[in-house]
Amino acid sequence: MLSQFVFCSQGGNNAGHTVVVDGKEYDFHLLPSGIINTKAMSFIGNGVVVHLPGLFEEAEKNEKKGLKDWEKRLILSDRAHLVFDFHQAVDGLQEVQRQAQEGKNIGTTRKGIGPAYSSKAARTGLRICDLLSDFDEFSTRFKNLAHQHQSMFPTLEIDVEGQLKRLKGFAERIRPMVRDGVYFMYEALHGAPKKILVEGANAALLDIDFGTYPFVTSSNCTVGGVCTGLGIPPQNIGEVYGVVKAYTTRVGIGAFPTEQINEIGDLLQSRGHEWGVTTGRKRRCGWLDLMTLRYAHMVNGFTALALTKLDILDVLDEIKVGIAYKLSGKRIPYFPANQEILQKVEVEYETLPGWKADTTGARKWEDLPPQAQSYIREMGWRWQIQRFDDPAVLDQDRADPGRPRPRQWPQ
Repeated sequence: MLSQFVFCSQGGNNAGHTVVVDGKEYDFHLLPSGIINTKAMSFIGNGVVVHLPGLFEEAEKNEKKGLKDWEKRLILSDRAHLVFDFHQAVDGLQEVQRQAQEGKNIGTTRKGIGPAYSSKAARTGLRICDLLSDFDEFSTRFKNLAHQHQSMFPTLEIDVEGQLKRLKGFAERIRPMVRDGVYFMYEALHGAPKKILVEGANAALLDIDFGTYPFVTSSNCTVGGVCTGLGIPPQNIGEVYGVVKAYTTRVGIGAFPTEQINEIGDLLQSRGHEWGVTTGRKRRCGWLDLMTLRYAHMVNGFTALALTKLDILDVLDEIKVGIAYKLSGKRIPYFPANQEILQKVEVEYETLPGWKADTTGARKWEDLPPQAQSYIREMGWRWQIQRFDDPAVLDQDRADPGRPRPRQWPQ
C-alpha cells in the first residue's frame, strides 16, 4: 500500500532531490518528493523554513515537466517560518565575511536558511500564520526585522515596500493550502490507519547538533527533528529507514575521511552524476564510510536500510570500505565531534572484490552477483542492522512515495 501522506519536517529550499519517474526527471527543494503521487497529500511542517518565491518557482518548473494539480495536494503548516529575500542576501554577505576574516567559508547554498533559523531562534522571525493575519501588523514586524539586518550589514539593500507587495500576493495564493499544523497532524495520526512517510531534507551528518559542525545545515535532520518539526509524539514514529548510497558523497566544505581525490573519485562522480541539485556544485566522492554510518545509526536508531546507487560500483575490480578510524596509529571507538580531529583521522579499509556485472536489471536479491550480496551483508553486519531494502527493487520505489519494503537479511 502506498503512502497516503508525505511530510517534510525540516530544512528549506537549500536541499535538492532529483526524482525520475517514467523517464521524467523532477527536481525538488521545498516541495516533498511525494507531491508526484496524485493519491497522497504532502505536508510542509512547522520545522521547515519557507521561501515563498522559491516554492512557486520550483512548482512552475516541475509543472513544465508534467507535475499537475500540486496545489490541491499540498498543505502548509501555519507555524512554519518564512525565509525572506533579505535572509538570502545576508547569507551571501556572511559567506563573504567568513572568507575575508577566516580565509574560508561554510559553503552554504546562500538560500537564506541559516539567517531565517537565526531569526526564529532570536524570536524575531515571521511565520505563515502572521502573513495570513493582520497584514499591517505583519508589515510592521517585517520592517523591523529588515532594519535589524541592515544595522548589522550596512551595505544590505532591501526593497521593503516591493517585498511586502509581493508577499501580500503570495499570501492569497497559499491561503487555501494553509492548515493548523498541530491539528492536521493529530487528525492524520488518528482515526483509520494510514500510511505516513516522513521525508528528510538533509543528511544526518549535516544535523546542527550531531553533524560535522560547523559545516552543517541549520536544523535537526536526524530523527528527533521529525517530532519537533511536525508536532508529533515520539511514540508515533514507527520504522526509521536509513537511506544510504553505496559510496559516500559530500557537497561543499567539511571533513570527509574517505574522500578519493583521484580517478576513483572522478569515476564515482561521473557515473553517479554527482552534482548538487540546488547549487550545481560537483559533489565530492569517496568510499563508503561505515564509521559515519554507524554513528548515524546510533543517533537515529535505524530499523532498516534503503541502499541506492549500487550499480555505480558495477565497473570496479575491487571496492574499499572504511571500517575504522585511527589516531596516532590507534583505533578510536567514536566519531570525533571536533573537525580538526576528524580531518586528522587515518581510515582503515577493508577491500572487497567487485562484481564486474550490470546490476541495473536486478529486481530481487537473487539477481545480484554474489560479490554484491557480500558487499551489502558487510554493511548490515558492521552497522548492526538486520533488515534492508533490495537496492534493485528501489529503482521504482525510491521515485515513488510508497513505504519501503523491509526484508530480513538473506542467509
